[in-house]
Amino acid sequence: MALPLFRAADDPGPSFSSLLDREGVATTMAPSADRVEVPHGTTVLAIRFDGGVIMAGDRRATAGNSIEHRAMEKVFPADRHSAVAIAGSAGMAVEMVRLFQVQLEHYEKVEGVALSLEGKANQLAQMVRGHLPLAMQGFVVVPLFCGFDTARGIGRIFTYDAAGGRYEETDFQTTGSGGRDARQTIKLGYRDDLSRDEAIELAVLALYEAADSDSATGGPDLVRGIYPIVATVTEAGYQAVPSEEIAERFAAAIERRRTLGGNAGGSLQ
Repeated sequence: MALPLFRAADDPGPSFSSLLDREGVATTMAPSADRVEVPHGTTVLAIRFDGGVIMAGDRRATAGNSIEHRAMEKVFPADRHSAVAIAGSAGMAVEMVRLFQVQLEHYEKVEGVALSLEGKANQLAQMVRGHLPLAMQGFVVVPLFCGFDTARGIGRIFTYDAAGGRYEETDFQTTGSGGRDARQTIKLGYRDDLSRDEAIELAVLALYEAADSDSATGGPDLVRGIYPIVATVTEAGYQAVPSEEIAERFAAAIERRRTLGGNAGGSLQ
């Protein structure tokens, strides 16, 4: 297939989604005439620490009261210095993430420089806004975006609403069905000077407490060896935390809870 050519006035520039629109390629899934149950991803979170941002998400996807997937990935690298996590309609959310990844790569290839973190957050907001017609039919996608701002030298977190509204969070944020329980746990344990290890431990604890209160959030699956995905975004870039480390931290959290007789998560630290 030959590459498309445009006149100067019609050039879509560095916007990959505009390129697809001009070529008549749909970037969203068409809704079905009948209402169907689709898998939904649930709890994801982001926490700032001294040096960057932690992003984490459980692995469960549900459809109604059924568990559809036990090992779904909800945390993805957007590019080298940013990450995106998804909650909502799982298939559409993953499609949006993939398009977002291509958009950032396309921009960098066309312009010769990476888009600023603020620009990346705005690009994702436009994609969420473009998804609004499907969101009005119940196929809601609510991402969580974070990254290391190389210009400012700090980690930053952005949240969105279903209409594409973009909001920057100072220290931490959660979304999804277990978000309220996870946020409460983080609020009890958050400090401005958290180290990487302390932030990972707090993220693990927050997901554990969310799974304990919310049936749609998956906790650690010790039988199958499935654990939430946790990643860091620092000046060195996106890096997934090894599953062995996550398993050790969950084991320690469970042991502390057993020792304390099942008290609330805020008492485990």
